[in-house]
Amino acid sequence: MTDKFNLAETQAAFALPEGPEDAPKPLIGRRRATVELAVFGALALVLRIAFDPLFWRFAGPLSLIATLACLALYLHRRGEGWSSVGLIPLNGIRAKLMILPQALLVFGLFAAAVAGALLGGEMLGWDFMKVVPEGVEDRWGDVRGNLPVFLLWLGIVWTAAAFGEEMFFRGFLVTRAAALFRGVPLGAAFAVLIPALLFGLGHFYYQGLRGLVTTAVIGIAFGTAFLLMKRNLWPLVLVHGIVDTINFIALYAGLEA
Repeated sequence: MTDKFNLAETQAAFALPEGPEDAPKPLIGRRRATVELAVFGALALVLRIAFDPLFWRFAGPLSLIATLACLALYLHRRGEGWSSVGLIPLNGIRAKLMILPQALLVFGLFAAAVAGALLGGEMLGWDFMKVVPEGVEDRWGDVRGNLPVFLLWLGIVWTAAAFGEEMFFRGFLVTRAAALFRGVPLGAAFAVLIPALLFGLGHFYYQGLRGLVTTAVIGIAFGTAFLLMKRNLWPLVLVHGIVDTINFIALYAGLEA
């Protein structure tokens, strides 16, 4: 017996039981990974910039949904589906029940990431981490006490945010970055870090530097959890959706989110 941390054992503890659908998948080559990262990363950025002057409040969600639609067509033409990037089938009761302890682990990493970002910013003297940038709440519109607007954003939370962001930034970008850096020292760290930075940049346009740093650190936590759980997106989707839902309930009720 040893007290040394074992990544394989940790993955096994939180992994779903294997089934016939879990047969080994062919490895993605570096060339394909590089092209896919460049093309779909650029597509997401260009669409967001294009949508921004048309409908600023919804530029992020709509550009991401459009990117995912293009990605879905591309994967379909290659004979692949979203299960190849983390939306794996949950066969049997045990597989479904395992999502709960997995989600608790993800939430623990999320809470540690947020606390680390805020405390780290304070220790480093980053004043921008102490205040919410102007215009952040303007993006949500008049949510407080407004049930139709509240329900609209809840719909966006569980589609573009919980599912969409996890499918793209973790499911797609992390798997492609992992293929790109396969066999490279600290390759797994790069595979988590690069999508996390892109995740942070995706929130910069309305959350400023504070949002960039905080969401990038959250991206590191979620990306790490994704790899620890053998690329299973379901716990991340659940936690992402619940956290954002709580935030919007707080906004609707006039509380601090």
